[in-house]
Amino acid sequence: MSLLDGLIDLRPLRSSPAFRRLWLGSSASTFGGQLTVVAVLSQVWELTGSPVAVGAIGLAQAVPMVVFGLIGGTLADAVDRRRLVLCTTLGQIVSAVLLAGQALTGLASLPVVLGLVALQAACGGLGAPARKTFVARLLPEELVGAGIALSHLSFQAAMLVGPAVAGLVTAKWGGGTCYLLDVLTFGAGLYGVLRLPSMRPGADASRPGLRAIWEGWRFIGRRPVVSGAFLTDVLATVMAMPIALFPAINDERFGGSPESLGLFLSAIAVGGITAGAASGMVTRARRPGAVMLAAAGMWGLGLAAFGMAQSLWLVLGCLAVAGAADTVSVISRGAIVQLATPDSHRGRVSAVEHIVGVSGPDLGNFRGGLVAGATSASFAIISGGALCVLGIAGLAVANSSLRRFATR
Repeated sequence: MSLLDGLIDLRPLRSSPAFRRLWLGSSASTFGGQLTVVAVLSQVWELTGSPVAVGAIGLAQAVPMVVFGLIGGTLADAVDRRRLVLCTTLGQIVSAVLLAGQALTGLASLPVVLGLVALQAACGGLGAPARKTFVARLLPEELVGAGIALSHLSFQAAMLVGPAVAGLVTAKWGGGTCYLLDVLTFGAGLYGVLRLPSMRPGADASRPGLRAIWEGWRFIGRRPVVSGAFLTDVLATVMAMPIALFPAINDERFGGSPESLGLFLSAIAVGGITAGAASGMVTRARRPGAVMLAAAGMWGLGLAAFGMAQSLWLVLGCLAVAGAADTVSVISRGAIVQLATPDSHRGRVSAVEHIVGVSGPDLGNFRGGLVAGATSASFAIISGGALCVLGIAGLAVANSSLRRFATR
């Protein structure tokens, strides 16, 4: 085994041409999505100059993603998942083309922009649960964790590089060019899905509807490994999400400098990418449940230490540790959810995973803001990190199935 393989487990890319095409296409479309995020923010601000209108972008994205994510979960367990993702990707391409059209023609309509953002989010939410199941269908069990790690690494790289590229493109050629580039990257993503094998449901497929959604939730409730994995995510995000507190802490300790505020976010990304680059050590671990719990606890400890640190370099170091722990936790949790769920229920369970991932950070930022308003930003982040650690410790003691969960 080479040194590179010891750090990043590249076996999924070498052994599965289908996964390799999917990964390359998804990486490209994720990068393009970051271009659109910045272009939409810039366009709405130019149209309105209103922070309320900019905030409405989040609402236009979150509501369709949650609602259509639930629907997409039931469809993913009842229809050909490949065909479902192809259709929803085409819907995202159409919305990206329309976003480019309205920007290049100077339509200048806030309702149109928000409506197209909502359309793209609805298509993405509808296909997200099925897309999450692809790794487990394409790879053998021992490579699922490595496949999820590679997907997460490309996502983080896009989050780090995409906004910077989008800023340069928007400044030189305008937001419409960002939208057009997003269309091209969606094309790469469409090709990656188009070359996948058919993924039809088994003979025990469920019928889409409210009953199927309820059965998915009941399944999670009956499986302590799966429910524990989701509860770990809830404790980490709702109790300790720090992003909303960054401006206040930056103002208290570093005079509100925009440069230091930007470094806060970059430090988390750098930690995450570093952990992703060394994810081979994580994906080869036989007990992902124990790894996930330890990483989630380290996330809480890192943020509590961030709340107490005064030096900028110490602050950035604590955030980098937290970012690395978050990546390890996300990779382990994704593998646990897919491996502990039978294929007949993966779509609905992945829908819940998608919803928890979308809503948890927002709720956590809201909690942090409320606590900071009543006390201080430092107390909010320190107490949140401590509550996360205590919650994870209690879960580790109470949920032995999760703690002992092992791959073959």
